[in-house]
Amino acid sequence: ICIMEKQVLESSEERTFQYQDSLPSLPVPPLEESLSKYLDAVKPFLNQEEYQRTEDIVKKFENGIGKELHQKLLERAKTRRNWLEDWWLNVAYLDLRIATQIHCNMGGPGPFIEHCWPAKEGTQIERASINLWHTLKFWDLLRAEKVAIERSRDDVLDMNQFRMLFCTCKIPGVTRDSISSYFKTETEGECPSHLIVLCRGRVFAFDTIHEGNMVTPPEIFRQLTYIQKRCHSEPDGPGLAALTSNERTKWAELREYLIDLDPKNLTLLEKIQRSLFVVCLDDSSPHATPEDYTEVTRLGLTGDPTVRWGDKSYNSIFFSNGTCSAFCDHSPFDAMALISMLAYAEKKILENEGKWKGSDKVRDIPWPEELVFTVDQKIISEIGRTKELYYEKVSDLQLVNYAFTSFGKALIRKKKLHPDTFVQLALQLGYYKCHGRPGCCYETAMTRRFYHGRTETVRSCTMEAVEWCKSMLDPSSSTYERLQLMHKAFAKHNKMRKDCENGKGFDRHLLGLLLIAQEQGLPVPELYVDNAFTASGGGGNFVLSTSLTGYTRLTGSALPMVQHGYGFFYSIRDDRILVACSSWKSCPETDAEVLCRTVFQCFQDMLQLTVAAQL
Repeated sequence: ICIMEKQVLESSEERTFQYQDSLPSLPVPPLEESLSKYLDAVKPFLNQEEYQRTEDIVKKFENGIGKELHQKLLERAKTRRNWLEDWWLNVAYLDLRIATQIHCNMGGPGPFIEHCWPAKEGTQIERASINLWHTLKFWDLLRAEKVAIERSRDDVLDMNQFRMLFCTCKIPGVTRDSISSYFKTETEGECPSHLIVLCRGRVFAFDTIHEGNMVTPPEIFRQLTYIQKRCHSEPDGPGLAALTSNERTKWAELREYLIDLDPKNLTLLEKIQRSLFVVCLDDSSPHATPEDYTEVTRLGLTGDPTVRWGDKSYNSIFFSNGTCSAFCDHSPFDAMALISMLAYAEKKILENEGKWKGSDKVRDIPWPEELVFTVDQKIISEIGRTKELYYEKVSDLQLVNYAFTSFGKALIRKKKLHPDTFVQLALQLGYYKCHGRPGCCYETAMTRRFYHGRTETVRSCTMEAVEWCKSMLDPSSSTYERLQLMHKAFAKHNKMRKDCENGKGFDRHLLGLLLIAQEQGLPVPELYVDNAFTASGGGGNFVLSTSLTGYTRLTGSALPMVQHGYGFFYSIRDDRILVACSSWKSCPETDAEVLCRTVFQCFQDMLQLTVAAQL
């Protein structure tokens, strides 16, 4: 009986990917709904006359070409479980020709300085070994399909992105990149199990499985120490990894050149592509405190390019003072998959007080091998030129990552307000105060309720938000008035978020209609060349590029979408709100520090409003 019970229990445990085949397909919303939502969203950026013109264009589109395109989109959706998936991958990521490592990658600091691991020289390898071991355990759980399925209320969420955390790499192409993923679950077959380590311009590899068992922290320590000792006592390597930070076509050509130079180079590149992930031993010692993560976040995103493989889906960076950071190619997954993995590792590290409590025994495992690329003078000088361009570009970045510590989720919820909407509206008010006008804003909503769903755009700058911002800046406006308008703005935002999560947003729909037109060789419909489209953020023109990175200690960041814009990423904890805000110094109007401080003031103002209302 015991054995039978055990089998029943084991088989009743959910497997990570078991519901993938039963998730609903991504819906196509009704055309008139999407267009009416679009009209609503462009209002804050147009005067009466411009709005009238746009309304005419939209009506014309709805009754004309838009109707045909919509029909064709519905046809496409009949034959696919996710009509958007391959399009989105190409348009949002793989077709880009800019340096994606700088402009599109995402990353964030490890939160360990707040508990087990304050910054301390001489701890880099020891902490890396423990951290890596827990990450490898997560990989092991994922292969066994024992990672818990995520849910939103009662809905199962798509888990496909988790496969991309490991053994995944983007490969540059002359006109379009591609993604190679070699991850397999245990039932699917063999999965690569080696790590790549970058240190002082050199590249090493070692396997994490020895004689069928995973390496332990003391064994990882031995491997990393060997690599570090060699790198510190011998000349630096060529720093080939820097080439991933080039513009994509340039990197594709250089990669081809490398392969033509020596076919062995292809074998080495494939070894990097197939690896679990990349471990970066970085010589910098960024300053970091629980209230100010600025330096560790900045270096995580834009540090030494010779110790980052920009195309790898996960780079685990360890700094010389024992602080750490994650750095990821954004194309294969969105931040929440990464955060789930990092949160798992953090929880385990905390449970063990940052120590390894297992055996110190070290088996006689093979030493790491160095991947020595054949390079010539052309490659060496290209690496030099790439680094120069890279440092010139990233030196223009202004980034702050501060904690607002007066209150957090607990108090906001007590006021019966949604914490995410609270931050989004504070940002609208902050931008309005700094710039004297509404700022078109992209907030990520998750569409993982659907098969292979990724994101939809919540356009936070609503008429309701603008009316409220104006009342906050109008001295003749009463507290009651301001509060009424604030509640209206909250309600509007909450509804939009819900719509987007349920496949009822309009941005991806409009993109789909445009792509159908392009595929059919039709002219670009007027709707997309109308000034209102760009002014309201369409076509990747959002001045505020924002996302909630969840309710944990993990926070992350990406850079602004446009030259005159901001990146604004935040995580909301019970007692604080962490904000990573970025802008470009070369743009005279924007200032990440000022916007961040202003938003912090707006948090206080909004709370004051709810307090005053109760008096």
